[in-house]
Amino acid sequence: MSSFLSRRTALQTVGVLAAGGLATGVAGTAQAATASSGATGSTVDIVVVHPTLPQVPVNNSFTVKVRPLGGTWQRLDVYLAKLALIDATTGSNRAQNSSVAMFDFSGTVEVEVTYNSGGFEKVRIRPDSYGIKPEVLGSTARFTLDRPRNIVVQVDDKIFDCLHLLANPLEQNPPAEGDKNVMYFGPGLHTTPDRTLKVPSNTTVYLAPGAVLTSQVIFENVENSRLIGRGVLYNSPNGAIFIRKVENVTVDGITILNPRYENIRVAESQNLKIKNLRAFSQQGWGDGIQLYCSENVTIDGCFLRTSDDSVALYTHRWDFYGDTRNITVKNCTLWADVAHPINIGVHGNSENPEMLENLNFENIDILDHREPQVLYQGAIAFMVGDSNLVRDVKFDNIRVEDFRWGQLFHMHITNNPKWNTSGGRGIESVYVKDLSYNGKNANLSLIAGLDAEHAVKDVTFENLRVNGRVIADSGGKPAWYLAADGVPMFVNEHVKNLRFLTTEEAAAL
Repeated sequence: MSSFLSRRTALQTVGVLAAGGLATGVAGTAQAATASSGATGSTVDIVVVHPTLPQVPVNNSFTVKVRPLGGTWQRLDVYLAKLALIDATTGSNRAQNSSVAMFDFSGTVEVEVTYNSGGFEKVRIRPDSYGIKPEVLGSTARFTLDRPRNIVVQVDDKIFDCLHLLANPLEQNPPAEGDKNVMYFGPGLHTTPDRTLKVPSNTTVYLAPGAVLTSQVIFENVENSRLIGRGVLYNSPNGAIFIRKVENVTVDGITILNPRYENIRVAESQNLKIKNLRAFSQQGWGDGIQLYCSENVTIDGCFLRTSDDSVALYTHRWDFYGDTRNITVKNCTLWADVAHPINIGVHGNSENPEMLENLNFENIDILDHREPQVLYQGAIAFMVGDSNLVRDVKFDNIRVEDFRWGQLFHMHITNNPKWNTSGGRGIESVYVKDLSYNGKNANLSLIAGLDAEHAVKDVTFENLRVNGRVIADSGGKPAWYLAADGVPMFVNEHVKNLRFLTTEEAAAL
């Protein structure tokens, strides 16, 4: 295959056609994404740089360049992301400045990141599990990516003054402006008169690279609709995306910056896919994905850095009713500057009890957790109240990096008067396989039932590794110690059939 791409071929590859938009607001300049290419053997390496996002503030902490392997360098725009730092003494939320850049590619890409404040002693590319080791030359780090990934470039362990680099796959078959049943937003700034965009059934909302939409996107009582593209939802007034009483809705490829309140709220819906979503929040109650009373939902390949829970699964709250079941969260990276990366079971229906069941978490990197309140800690938290029953939960291949403040696990039947009108009914059948934590900041973990009738039952850890040590009932500790001491973890008397197994012991069962 030729390493040369004509302008037309390159633009078709990434689906960038003419600029434009269906919403009212400031029209974008007719500007397409730029593409460059090189060749590695028989594979064409393609890099696509997005048009500049209008009205989104930039941040000059980093200069970022990308190129196909051995090709021509292109500079990326670097934008300001506002993130949260809670003062544990006053409770104030102090906004922190950070950086976000994005591009699309296929094949292999070289990346060059320069920290504009000067040299640094070390640089870390996260998640650590990716094993990316950069070459460092003065104040510049250079590395390659051989697949699309969402990464954090962190110099000298700076939590906020870091770069979030969103390296997307090339778009496949994006719609064109004028396509039937498509609401097309080309490069430029877009809004609506009431700053809400209500999406009908059988409709695709497409945000092209370089598109900025400042309205909340609402899917309600619809089916077979989508929100897709490489554009940005920015400064949304009341949450970025609201999904209620829908079926077969997809959100794919969108980035959310600076929403007021949560990034996505889902309620009373079925058969949803949320893919390759990237979300950054700073204001209070800035959850990543809140999910209430819904079934058959897949959250896949998302990067969520949030000012409240990154992923929160509940049943009843407000006027939402029903069970939550068949939820899969996979291939995601979670960073909670406030509260929990994963939170399960707080809200429910005390009068007509509901349940959460068949919840699956697979191949997840948890980068940070910071929560000063002891009752609300847990990188992985079950805070089961309001007569909820949580059962049949699986975690597989979870990697937890050292976090700033909190617990590794918090699995608790609770009746917290701030949020609950009754205690949870129980937690049953939880299987945690191949979870690792490497760090020194974790507080004492907790597994606790409320009483004999509201207990935690049948929890198994297989190949739980804390700083490389496998935690198991069978050995590696004094005989009179509990395996839970190796986490360390407090377990109360209302926990039944808690097991810590090696991989070999689990296989023999």
